[in-house]
Amino acid sequence: MVKILSINAGSSSLKWKLFDMPSERQVAEGATDILRKSTVKIKYGTDQVYESTTPIRNYREAVSNLLSHLQSLGLVNRLDEITGIGHRVVAGGELFSAPIVIDNRVLAQIRALRDYAPLHNPVEADCIDIFRKMMPWALEVAVFDTAFHQTMKPVNYLYSIPYEYYQKYGVRKYGAHGTSVRYVSAHAAKMLGKPLESMRMIVMHLGAGSSITAIQNGKSVDTSMGFTPVSGVTMGTRAGDVDVSLIAYLMKKLDITDVDQMIDILNTESGLRGISGISHDVRDLEAAAPTHPRAKLALDIFVNRIIKYIGAYAALMNGVDVLVFTAGIGEHSSNIRARIMQSLGYLGARIDPERNLQIHDNAGDITAADARVKTLVIPTNEELMIVRDVMSLSQVAQQAE
Repeated sequence: MVKILSINAGSSSLKWKLFDMPSERQVAEGATDILRKSTVKIKYGTDQVYESTTPIRNYREAVSNLLSHLQSLGLVNRLDEITGIGHRVVAGGELFSAPIVIDNRVLAQIRALRDYAPLHNPVEADCIDIFRKMMPWALEVAVFDTAFHQTMKPVNYLYSIPYEYYQKYGVRKYGAHGTSVRYVSAHAAKMLGKPLESMRMIVMHLGAGSSITAIQNGKSVDTSMGFTPVSGVTMGTRAGDVDVSLIAYLMKKLDITDVDQMIDILNTESGLRGISGISHDVRDLEAAAPTHPRAKLALDIFVNRIIKYIGAYAALMNGVDVLVFTAGIGEHSSNIRARIMQSLGYLGARIDPERNLQIHDNAGDITAADARVKTLVIPTNEELMIVRDVMSLSQVAQQAE
């Protein structure tokens, strides 16, 4: 029995989960806010929670704090019980189509991809470097959000702009949420007792960030997010697809000279928040919708954009066999699921209303008895997928010795 850490370093936070492997039992999870309230929260054991407001100024202090608490809370006796660390990395570009053991060359390549995810890759690279120095015995593995989508063909990932921009600058669709989609699609195949390669599947990862992915022959065929995660369906604070001419038009109207400021508006002030004027949270909007027209409109647009992508991807694959809802909204909003499914009867997809209402925090089949298309709700677990990847590469490394 060994312990593996899954690390998710965000722009101002450090989130982690610790697993016993190969049993896949989650030992603990935690989150640290950096440069904000500097709060530390750790869940472990049977509903035990540790919280503190320790001042934490940077990622080195956050990692040191994490390792200290792993021992002080009795989650490990010695740090060397942790034999591997899996790091979520947002952008892998075309360089990485699978998880990889991190060495100096890989770390430099992650840094070099900073333009594809400027808020994430530099921070993730710094965090990896810190763990390598503090836990030099551990196998460090990078797991890329974009990797699963590297199976897309040029007809689906290229933009209709001068081809040399792709050749010179790597301008293309990369997608995101690949680790989540990889986990839930494999879980769906297991639930149905069929090979993933035999099914046409559409995965709806619906959360603060949302994406739709078409899977055929076990591979990503197309996905709604693009060069960056701001495109695709309407999201919590992200605009999703917009006419690019709007950027120049609004910059003139708003007297904005810095394009990064305009992109920030599309990333942080748009989507459900921008339309409703209330909140980015679907729960808030569902509560407000009966008396607040813009809250209702925001939800209508959210559902509308998802339905359009599903229709497009069903056409792309000449049909669909399985629909999967996952992530915060997909797993917990029976109302959003029902509204989306109301428009998909033409595909042979219908859900059982009672089953839809009864699903809470567990994987389940909500398909109506007379439906041709299976509809599943599957809680995502990117962290488990990451530690599985660490274990797989650890076994490869041991066999090579």
